[in-house]
Amino acid sequence: MADSPIRKALPGHRWERVETMRYKDEGSAPFRDITRQVLFREDGLRCEWRYFEIAPGGYSSLERHEHAHAVMILRGRGRCLVGDRVHAVAERDLVSVPPLAWHQFRADADAPLGFLCLVDKERDRPQLPDAAQLAELRRSPEVAAFVRVGDDRDA
Repeated sequence: MADSPIRKALPGHRWERVETMRYKDEGSAPFRDITRQVLFREDGLRCEWRYFEIAPGGYSSLERHEHAHAVMILRGRGRCLVGDRVHAVAERDLVSVPPLAWHQFRADADAPLGFLCLVDKERDRPQLPDAAQLAELRRSPEVAAFVRVGDDRDA
């Protein structure tokens, strides 16, 4: 029934009547092996709730925004950059991404990383780091080893 308020869970972290989409358009920002599902984006809500799934070894783009993110790791494990620190994450961990904090999520090489992400429905576009901002981030050896931006430093 299309107008049911319930969308049942399906195998593989999917839901009825929820499209699995590309994370972003190819070439818009460096990323690898990630999908996006918009779970809730309704007129009565001022937020959007999404599910992202990163395949083993994949990563999201390195970016920041003027809006905050509230993230819950739903499956798997990996690491994330928030600001200037890299953190290990696993199922049921909560991650707060403050406004204008650089952030990136990476799945471990042997496990996917699936997470729910709550953001404002009306929000600004992602900001990618310029060369100077990337150089500043890479001053930290831990961050330099972690970030993936599609250049020759990516492992």
